[in-house]
Amino acid sequence: MPGHRRRGARLAARRLEGILTVVIGYLGFGANLGDRKKNLAQAVNALNDRPDLAILRTSGIYETAPWGLTDQPDFLNMVAEFETSIPPAELLERVKKLEQSMGREEGPRFGSRLIDIDILLMGDLVVEEPDLIIPHASLHERAFVLVPLAELAPDAVHPVLGRSIADLARQVGGLDGVKPLV
Repeated sequence: MPGHRRRGARLAARRLEGILTVVIGYLGFGANLGDRKKNLAQAVNALNDRPDLAILRTSGIYETAPWGLTDQPDFLNMVAEFETSIPPAELLERVKKLEQSMGREEGPRFGSRLIDIDILLMGDLVVEEPDLIIPHASLHERAFVLVPLAELAPDAVHPVLGRSIADLARQVGGLDGVKPLV
């Protein structure tokens, strides 16, 4: 039956559209080893090198005091706004592979890094899996993430807390440790 095939194709296309929904999200980048600025640029360029993920714009770069383990060099941090149709788990896998390819080694939590890339937000998506939490679990506690994120998306709403990024950025501790790179 010819009509049956067309109907089946339409249903398959609708299912595919649901799977390939384009999402706007935000990635946090940090580096405190090597040529920090070059490391940030290299990571952004590498992620933007695939047709299924586009970096739309980036925040300014901020020099920030270390968070967690404080006996280490200062970080450079920034945020990138991206558009993608890939699922969150695949994005996490891609980010982790990029970190490894750039020379990131396992070390102490909150320790020094050539590059660190975190998924901060993906639209209003909420994911709670053992290896992946979106929005990032510590997003609302980190001035070094909220300041550049507020530069790009002040009106975005944290999908769990229900508060704007600008509001969270105004009230987070540690703002004095986040300085724009001149």
